[in-house]
Amino acid sequence: MGRRPQPEIKERLLDACTDHALAHGLPDRLEPLARATGTSARMLIYHFGTRDVLLRAVLGNARQRQLDAFGALLRARPGEPYTATLLHAWASMTGPEGRPFLRMFGELRESSVEPLWPDFRRVATTDWLGPLADGLRTIGREDRATLVLAVIRGLLMDLDATADTTRTDEAFRLFLRSLDA
Repeated sequence: MGRRPQPEIKERLLDACTDHALAHGLPDRLEPLARATGTSARMLIYHFGTRDVLLRAVLGNARQRQLDAFGALLRARPGEPYTATLLHAWASMTGPEGRPFLRMFGELRESSVEPLWPDFRRVATTDWLGPLADGLRTIGREDRATLVLAVIRGLLMDLDATADTTRTDEAFRLFLRSLDA
């Protein structure tokens, strides 16, 4: 008779694998994840079935963390103009707490790993439109959600390519002023 599933162990392993992948990128082999979790590749397979299932679970867990963190940043705050909220969100997204997500999902967007999440590019775009529209509604600009998202995504790609935080931060501030006008 085999062991019964232990979901709490699987969840703990998934969290540790996600932490490792956010810090170091998504590995192409299981050994780095096994070392990060203090277990063996065989035990990871036992709990997740296959390498691809584990990697999909890691991506899904990281994505949920990003949605929770960035979603909270994009939420309108009473008494704060939404453009100020967006400026604070930009600073967090591009700062130390946001960079692991940007790095991981930027790599996913540009790599052969995308077959692990075939619809990623569409989902990673459209899931931000609702929160942005909700926030922009507070300043009567909900119709600008696609534009704001496009500017954010474009500046994030620029920042990733050039590492020029001064220029991209200034460009974002200039864009926000146009929303206030």
